[in-house]
This record gives sequence, C-alpha cells and structure tokens, in this order.
Amino acid sequence: MAVKAEDVLKDLKNNQYSPIYFLTGDENYFIDQISDYIENNALTPAEKGFNQTIAYGKDVPIRAVVEKAKSFPMGSKRQVIIVKEAQDIQDIGRKEGQEMLSNYCKNPMPSTVLVFNYKHKKLDGRSELAKTLQKHAVFVESKKMYDDKIPVWIKSHCKEKGHKITERAALMMAEFIGNDITRISNEIDKLLLNYEEKIEINEDLVLKHIGVSKEFNAFELQTALAYKDVLKANQIINYFAANPKDNPLIPTISLLFNYFSKVLIVHQNRNEPKDQLARMLKVHPYFIQEYLHAAKNHSLGKTTNIIHYIHQADLQSKGVDSLSSESQILKELIYKILH
Repeated sequence: MAVKAEDVLKDLKNNQYSPIYFLTGDENYFIDQISDYIENNALTPAEKGFNQTIAYGKDVPIRAVVEKAKSFPMGSKRQVIIVKEAQDIQDIGRKEGQEMLSNYCKNPMPSTVLVFNYKHKKLDGRSELAKTLQKHAVFVESKKMYDDKIPVWIKSHCKEKGHKITERAALMMAEFIGNDITRISNEIDKLLLNYEEKIEINEDLVLKHIGVSKEFNAFELQTALAYKDVLKANQIINYFAANPKDNPLIPTISLLFNYFSKVLIVHQNRNEPKDQLARMLKVHPYFIQEYLHAAKNHSLGKTTNIIHYIHQADLQSKGVDSLSSESQILKELIYKILH
C-alpha cells in the first residue's frame, strides 16, 4: 500500500530507516526530497566512502543491484544504495528481473537501505512485483498536485522554513508558476536568500523576485479581460511586445485557454454554490468572484468564440497559415476577445 511522502520524511527525521524504498510517480519533487534526505543523512561523511552507492538505471541490471544490496556494510551499521532513474533499468520489466527483485523484497538485508527513484512511469499495478513492493517496501506514489491545492502547499512550505506568506501572494505564485512544485520550491528559496530575518512574503516580493512586472503580467491580463478593461489589457500586451523574451506567446496563449475554459465551466454551472464552483474549477475560492465577472461580461456564445480565437492564435503561433509576428498575433487575439 502506498504511503504519503510526508509520513516517510517524518520517520526518516526520527532516524527510522526501512530496508527498501520504491519512489514513483509524476511529481519529482517528493521523490527527490525523500531520496536526497536519505543520501545526505543516513550515513556520516566518514561512512559514505565505503557504504554509499549511487547508481543510474541505464547502467545497472537488477542482478547487480540485488547482489550489492545483499553485501554487508564496512565499519558502519548500514549501507545505502540509491538507484536514480530506476525506470531505465533494462530488466526491471522482464520476468527474470522482476522475480529477482521480488524475492529480495520478501527477505531484504536489514543493514541495507535500498532506494529506487522510478520517475515518469508507473509499474503495472497488477504485476507480482508491484504487489510485492507495496507489501514489503516503503512504496511512495508521488502524484502531481491539483492546481487548487498549490497555494495551500506554498503556505505550508513557507511555514516549514519559518516564514509566512500572504494569501494573495501564495495565489499569485501558484498562478505564475503553475503546479511545478520543484520550481516553486526553488523560487521560494531564491527569494528567501535576500533576507536574513524571518519575513512575511507579500505580493510585492513575489512580483519583484520571480521577475514579473507588478502591473504587466499574464495574471493581470486575465483580470483585465475578465472585467473588459480595454485600456489595461492594451497596456499589458504593449508591454509584452516590448519584452518578448520575458513574455513568450505560447505560454500566454496556454494561460488564456485554461482561463476561458474555466469561464465556460462557470457558464455551464451558474446555479452551483461558489464553493462548489471553486472545486469544479480547481481554483482557490478567492478567485471565484473574478470568474463570475468574466462570465457576466462574456456570454456563453462569446466565451465559446473566444476559445475558438485562442485556438486560431495557437495555430498561428506555430506558423500555420500565418506569417504574423508574436506581438501581432497577441494583439489581434486580445482585440477579438474584447470586441
């Protein structure tokens, strides 16, 4: 049975190590967090020379991993073996390799901590190996976090580091970066490097340190379109045109598509309570009022047309039936949305 990454980390911090860890899933952050903690803390620096092995899946077969795992540590109570990119182990999908690893899982070496980082793929849950790992190993399936859960995670992550973050700053960070937990964590770390004291991260700090103009960014463009603020929308796209490297067209189009897809969902569920709408849109309830305004200002028929316009702009941005520049494509798209 899969266990939560935070529970595994809690045990590790209490110096409770298990013989086998199988870390898999689409979200690299939690896989790396557990693996890195074991790599950095399971052994002392003096013990690592003889008792820590870092291998890569494409370079080692299951037999070599198992044989190493069965050996005794030298001058230490444990040895650590970490197999990174374990999805590339050539024989992990073959019957012989799976049987060999399954047999080891049923009777592992108590003095070995064996870690598999199996990223971007999933074992067949029906296979004997998957069932054995879930029964005998610490099995962590790290899933991508839903967009509406990201701000909560950001607040928790900042709290763990001894800092605070305002509600809107967390929402803005999630909106700007998306659900890439690794990148969010890195951006928070870079921001905090500028301050020795404990701080509360606010909107201005987010805008300053993640390189987004306070007034002219995709976040504000969406709001301007929702409220049909023609002047502000044109100011933003003119800023984008003047700073194309910082505001590439394709990510902007993607953001607008996701935004108006959610406006369409609002139209289809206008009678639902606000909290239910937030769950359906997978956004924080803070943003619901803006989506309601967007639906009010852009009828169902217009919203459908807007999504069509965005699709056309996406094709044009990829050179389909268009020789227009990125700024021309964006300006035409925003004009169609507003008028």
